[in-house]
Amino acid sequence: MLKSKYILSVVFLLATTTVSAQKAERDYIRKGNRLFNDSVFVDAEVNYRKALEINPKSTVSMYNLGNTLSQQQKFQDAMEQYVSASNIEKDKMKLAHIYHNMGVLFQAGKDYAKAVDAYKMSLRNNPTDHETRYNLALAQKMLKDQQQNQQNQDQNQDQNKDQQKQDQKQDQNKDKQNDQKQDEKKDQQQPPKSEKQNNQMSKENAEQLLNSVMQDEKNVQDKVKKQRKVMQGGRLEKDW
Repeated sequence: MLKSKYILSVVFLLATTTVSAQKAERDYIRKGNRLFNDSVFVDAEVNYRKALEINPKSTVSMYNLGNTLSQQQKFQDAMEQYVSASNIEKDKMKLAHIYHNMGVLFQAGKDYAKAVDAYKMSLRNNPTDHETRYNLALAQKMLKDQQQNQQNQDQNQDQNKDQQKQDQKQDQNKDKQNDQKQDEKKDQQQPPKSEKQNNQMSKENAEQLLNSVMQDEKNVQDKVKKQRKVMQGGRLEKDW
């Protein structure tokens, strides 16, 4: 009999503790909601975290904490809370809200492909949500534009590379042509040394030959003059 009373007391105590914890969790969530609505996001975050300390599997606390973190520009931390909540939550309407907010964060970070997937998941859980449907259409358009811009950039880069190669080839051809012209100019301005030396030798030989001819002619003239003198002298000396 005493043992049965002891068991009943323990069960009653556990039930009382559980009810008290649930009440404390709800109080923290409600207080966090009031602060969130008043845009006091830091204090709202504190209360949602206290609620999670009491019940670590509270998807409501996770979702609300994710919202207040997002308002503080803590997008990575907010995404972690949404992902954790989506792994636990079974209610379709709540899942639709979670995936919708995940899509908003992906879209804000220009990760349009993941945004599209998140909005689709939201609509699978709540096909009648027109806001999510609008966001999906917008994200799909922005994804298409992003892909087109990326394709254009890739094409421009390829064209720039081809143009650079052509410019380099043209520069190389110009350099070769310039080198050839310079070589031809040098050939014209500076004839081979051997030819110059031959020309110089020919000129010297001609001068030597001319001098020799002139000397020979002088010698001949001298002889003629001598002969004339002798002949004249002979006439004077010899009696005819």
